[in-house]
Amino acid sequence: MTTLMSAPTTRRPRRPAPPGGSGRRRSLAVSRAMLWPALATSIVLTQIPFVMTIYYSLQSWNLLRPGDRGFAGLDNYVHVLRDGSFLSSLGATVAVTGTSVVLSTLLGLLFAVLLDRNFVGRGVARTLMITPFLVMPAAAALVWKWSILDAATGMANWGLGLVGLPPVAWNTEVPIVTIILVLTWQYTPFAMLILLAGLQAQNKDVLEAAAVDGAGPLRTFGWITLPHLRQYVEIAVLLASIMLLQVFDPIAIMTRGTGGTKTLSYLLYERAFIGLEVGEAAAYGVMTVLVTIVVASVALRTLFKVFSTEGIAR
Repeated sequence: MTTLMSAPTTRRPRRPAPPGGSGRRRSLAVSRAMLWPALATSIVLTQIPFVMTIYYSLQSWNLLRPGDRGFAGLDNYVHVLRDGSFLSSLGATVAVTGTSVVLSTLLGLLFAVLLDRNFVGRGVARTLMITPFLVMPAAAALVWKWSILDAATGMANWGLGLVGLPPVAWNTEVPIVTIILVLTWQYTPFAMLILLAGLQAQNKDVLEAAAVDGAGPLRTFGWITLPHLRQYVEIAVLLASIMLLQVFDPIAIMTRGTGGTKTLSYLLYERAFIGLEVGEAAAYGVMTVLVTIVVASVALRTLFKVFSTEGIAR
């Protein structure tokens, strides 16, 4: 009898587990678990009010007639789209926001270039430049309305009188200019901080090499510094646009929405607290949120593109 014996099989050695693999997974699990309370709180504070706003937008509800309330369906949205107030307010929002953002970015770039240089008192100058962004919007609007732009006692008309120019009733004759002035003054420091961080992150060796090659300050700024600041300019413009879309205090205090300054935020306030149309105001609110989401989506997409470009470059 012949006994057939199988050849011994060789086992492959197991790969050693990466050092700290299980500990890293536990650390990630703990980190994610710690984020859940903040995420749940954010959902409760933002999504529940938005759902209630959608519910109210489907109701026919005027506070002057509290007993006459019922389901309106999409009638409020139809009225919003047919009413010319929404489109005019959207145009005013684009004009005020766009002009303020452009001016804030340009002035922020100018001040960032100046503050990037070494001079005596640079720390004090930076602190003073940041101050307007820290002032409450309502307080800033009151200061500009009564102390600077008042037709009788404002410092702006006092300065015009020194050069022989007639006084200007800023808040009534050129209301959109006053709003743009206030917003530009308040959000220029925000753009300046971002652009100043970009200037300080610039590689000094590249600037020294350009100087050695004979490039002047203007050529160096145009061909080296500006391309480097492009991503920082995008971030400043996008974030400032999102914040300025929600501006309400200066418009309510200084112009009351007159002269092309009735933005979407003020239109929503007007329908809710002056017209007392809760359902219509809620519909305006939902439409405003949709416009903001569109702007935020474009902003975040560009922002992620900036970050991914930075990651590839590194």
